[in-house]
Amino acid sequence: MTIRIAMWSGPRNISTAMMRSFENRSDTAVVDEPFYAAYLAGTGLDHPMRDAVLASQPTDWRTVAEGLIDRAPSGRPVFYQKHMTHHMLPGFGLEWAAACRNAFLIRAPEAVLASYAKKRERPTLADIGVERQGELFEREADRLGRAPPVVDSADVLADPRGTLSALCDALAIPFSEAMLAWPAGKRDSDGVWAPAWYDAVERSTGFEAPSAHAAPDRLDDELQRVADRARPFYERLSAFALR
Repeated sequence: MTIRIAMWSGPRNISTAMMRSFENRSDTAVVDEPFYAAYLAGTGLDHPMRDAVLASQPTDWRTVAEGLIDRAPSGRPVFYQKHMTHHMLPGFGLEWAAACRNAFLIRAPEAVLASYAKKRERPTLADIGVERQGELFEREADRLGRAPPVVDSADVLADPRGTLSALCDALAIPFSEAMLAWPAGKRDSDGVWAPAWYDAVERSTGFEAPSAHAAPDRLDDELQRVADRARPFYERLSAFALR
């Protein structure tokens, strides 16, 4: 039996470090943002390395979904799927997600925006995916009849062993000490967009200190307006965070 884990986050949520953590388990294969090309094709947005992304993945969401409910790469028993919530456009079906154990990775919007603005100018509420994350959370909670697992990036950084142990327990998989550290460098599993986004995580060998990911004391007015709109969605999920 394949255990499929769909981890839903926005960008700049330590999502790639979490993917590294799970990939370092001996029983787990990972996939990196499988709907990215379909999202770019559907929106026409100009992202870094857009043409390379479009060439690297299927652009039909149905084809992507079929691969996500198949066996894990290399036949491993755990299949960890790193998903960006904003990639799930309204026309993309979500029925396939019922075959996964869905979890949600969150981060304070002020910290997300400060990090994201270093990569792309003028990020919007839609760019950081927090509203869509709230919709997906509510959908999964309705399906389960209870809240699905939520982990806050700040808690992972402050207490990796404790928070990841709680997450593994909620996902009904054993915790592994291998999740706490990994070799530096690139991965074959990384998306082709890695050169534009993954410089820090490629240098990492584990989760960084919380201070490295703290929100700035002040955002500029435009980013603060986005953060203010995002905060209610973040706080709704934060109330369910595993601690």
